[in-house]
Amino acid sequence: MLPSDNHVHSEFSWDTGVNASMEGACRRAVEVGLPAIAFTEHVDFTGWGDDDRPPAGEPTITTRERVRPLDVDGYLASIERCRDQFPGLRILSGIEAGEPHHFAGSVAAVLRRGRFDRVLGSLHSVVDDGRLVAVDRQYGYRPGADVVRDYFGEMLRLIEGSDVFQVLAHCDFPRRYWPKKREGEYPEADFEEEYRTVFRALAASGRALEFNTSSPLASVAQMRWWFEEGGGAVSFGSDAHQPLRVGAQFEVAVDVVEAAGFRPGRDEYDFWRR
Repeated sequence: MLPSDNHVHSEFSWDTGVNASMEGACRRAVEVGLPAIAFTEHVDFTGWGDDDRPPAGEPTITTRERVRPLDVDGYLASIERCRDQFPGLRILSGIEAGEPHHFAGSVAAVLRRGRFDRVLGSLHSVVDDGRLVAVDRQYGYRPGADVVRDYFGEMLRLIEGSDVFQVLAHCDFPRRYWPKKREGEYPEADFEEEYRTVFRALAASGRALEFNTSSPLASVAQMRWWFEEGGGAVSFGSDAHQPLRVGAQFEVAVDVVEAAGFRPGRDEYDFWRR
């Protein structure tokens, strides 16, 4: 049996299109044989709120023109409707908290509004020249290796600065946008120590690492670094933004994670463990 898909977006995430559908994603999960699905909707912010912890200088937040607040009440009502409609599928509520170490107060305010079963921590933006800017935009004017190393440095601060999340999402998010035409293939091995440093901190916190199948798939070597640095659990996530992507490439992902030393957990809903 395939593992649960612990990272899915529906029409309640601000960056999904007209094909996004919570009901459709549930139907797809049943079709491909997933035991559970978690709707981890984007929670991002365009301004600094009460009890947030902005970096030094309170940088300007840029490249977030499309970001909208999560409709928590509508989202949770939709979760309940889908649970009634798909009783054989375990459906988890959740959020993907963007930069939770910076937006601690804002994230906490969202979490107080309802019960969320799964919280992912993610990093999409880092500070550059007094601005909090999306990492993919930075490739346009900075060397690729500098962008990636700054990202890993900020991810370490995210892990050490926030305890609100259970799973670290897409740890090598900049890899999706690596400027291959300009700089060649993504040099994963060049960043081994950066990966390992992040993995050691995450392992010490007792949290899970996500194997994200929307990014270029992680290598066995990368997952092995997680294993060797003490990582205890792996969560599978498609990062689907439309129903057809739910559970995508999970067969291959399972092979990669198993080759790195992890095995299915206590039951079909559990993370994979060492």
